[in-house]
Amino acid sequence: MLRTTSLLLLVLITVTSCHYKERTAEYKKAHMVDSMVLRDVHTLSNAAYVDMQHLDLDIAVDMDKKMIAGSATWKINNKCNVNELVLDTYDLTIDNVSVDGKPATFKLDPPIKFLGSALHIPIDAKTRLVKITYKTGADARALQWLSADQTHDKHFPFLYTQSESIYARSWIPCADGPGIRFSYNARVQVPTGLMALMSAENQYEKSDSGIYHFRMTIPIPAYLMALAVGDITFKNIDERTGVFAEPGMIDKARWEFEDVGKMVSYAEQLYGPYRWGRYDVIVLPSGFPIGGMENPRLTFCTPTIIAGDRSLVSLIAHELAHSWSGNLVTNATWDDFWLNEGFTDYFERRIVEQMLGSSYSDMLWELGYQDLVDNVKSLGEKSNDTWLKLDLKGRDPDDGLTDIPYEKGSHFLKLIEINVGRDKFDRFLKKYFDDHAFKTITTEAFLTYLDTALIKDDTVLKRKLDIQAWVYGPGIPANCPRAGQERFAKVDAERDKFLNDVPPLQLATVNWTTHEWLHFLRNMPPALSVNQLHQLDMAFNFSNSGNSEIADLWFIMSVRSNYSFAFPQMETFLSSVGRRKFLEPLYGEMMKTPKGEEMAKRLYNSYRKNYHPLAQESLDRLVLKKV
Repeated sequence: MLRTTSLLLLVLITVTSCHYKERTAEYKKAHMVDSMVLRDVHTLSNAAYVDMQHLDLDIAVDMDKKMIAGSATWKINNKCNVNELVLDTYDLTIDNVSVDGKPATFKLDPPIKFLGSALHIPIDAKTRLVKITYKTGADARALQWLSADQTHDKHFPFLYTQSESIYARSWIPCADGPGIRFSYNARVQVPTGLMALMSAENQYEKSDSGIYHFRMTIPIPAYLMALAVGDITFKNIDERTGVFAEPGMIDKARWEFEDVGKMVSYAEQLYGPYRWGRYDVIVLPSGFPIGGMENPRLTFCTPTIIAGDRSLVSLIAHELAHSWSGNLVTNATWDDFWLNEGFTDYFERRIVEQMLGSSYSDMLWELGYQDLVDNVKSLGEKSNDTWLKLDLKGRDPDDGLTDIPYEKGSHFLKLIEINVGRDKFDRFLKKYFDDHAFKTITTEAFLTYLDTALIKDDTVLKRKLDIQAWVYGPGIPANCPRAGQERFAKVDAERDKFLNDVPPLQLATVNWTTHEWLHFLRNMPPALSVNQLHQLDMAFNFSNSGNSEIADLWFIMSVRSNYSFAFPQMETFLSSVGRRKFLEPLYGEMMKTPKGEEMAKRLYNSYRKNYHPLAQESLDRLVLKKV
């Protein structure tokens, strides 16, 4: 601990003194940076030397050509007097560059796997504005272009972005690292009749001209830049929350999100004021590859949470919690990702407990623990990828998007809460968010803060927590807490009855939530008989479930047992769902047998076009075995 703290202090002194000659020489030699903010190995930019203060974005969205074209003008402060600005790009065509209004030369490096190409622009000590005119390429990893028939309403095309982790560079030339924050304004031209939305102050009605203006005055990192364009409408929930969706989805979405305003209030009661103005949600078409994305002021979410019973909106509690952990206080690099997601999982479950009680949130904790156990098994109990502090150098940062930062991180925080008491831990977290608001933080800096502000000289507490085992050790530490089993114990009893030949309709399942059904199915024997699956299906209609969480698990079980009755519904599911959480396990189960592999390839080739580029990349490796 002391050694790490001393190193960080030395780094900060180096940055502050701005020994730019030596530092620039190092940068040119190795494309590495040595500041605390930009030890980030996943940016090629030199934002350690040049402050990226503000972005003025002026772009046009061409739905026919599937292209974004326009300009990005950066207001900078060349604090170290370096002779070039280096930005991240990925498959961008750079048309021209100007520096303080004058044409400038530029150089685009050959692409590096995962990272893209560094854009070099000459600057001097007085440079303030750098304008890059550019257009996106066909391989923009952040963008999914949907034809009309790939949307819910099937009337107009749709575009949305997914910039996390390092994909903002595929639609904006930028310094693309979580530790680099900037404010922005944007002017976006879209085809008339469509609406544009961003992670900023939004308009709530369509513009007759197709021109939309946006403003984000709070500095944010590039991964929180977001854009959606389509036939979108809006409904208020309360005075500061609302929902956007396609017209045919808006009423269902508005009903499902009835309690979002209450969630904001509950979150504020826990950890202080919501600091972003409005909190709105947009329900995207089904190709969206993740559950939700915490873009400031406008959470992007999957339609798979529209279950018709408000049972899956804990996902919104998660994305809302990011308004504190992640958006307000941000991990400095992707190696520190648990500081975003572990805190957010913990916060999410506290919001849910406030709203629905401890027995309900206990189910989320237990399902999360089960996910953690499964993930550790798949990664390897001794794997460094099961540490909280990751080492992703030379790798795609998406390799770190496992359950480890989420579940191991949140259970670590739960352990601290148990050992210091909830009231004391809540005061600590609130102070942590206040003290680090709109800043970035490394794992090492957090541990120093934890020691100074909470643990102090309590050697007994230090031994109980065993921080080293959690942060810099593999697997699940022996002191990992488990949630209460009140409701799941009853589910276990009903499962046992079924396995002892009690007919499914005689089981006590009335008023079960999604979580109880998931626990019921997850803990069945590895391969039930076709007859057992048929009994369950006839009783509970799992093959036609409108709940995507239950449906995906059911289809995995059906593939495992070759329950072919469910396969037509499974195909419909795979044709209309783009969320990687569901696609990868289901295709993965099919790939375990020759017959299943044949089915997986047939289905994937049929529906690949419906999936986001990020989902296509991972499924190409899994199903088509592309390297």
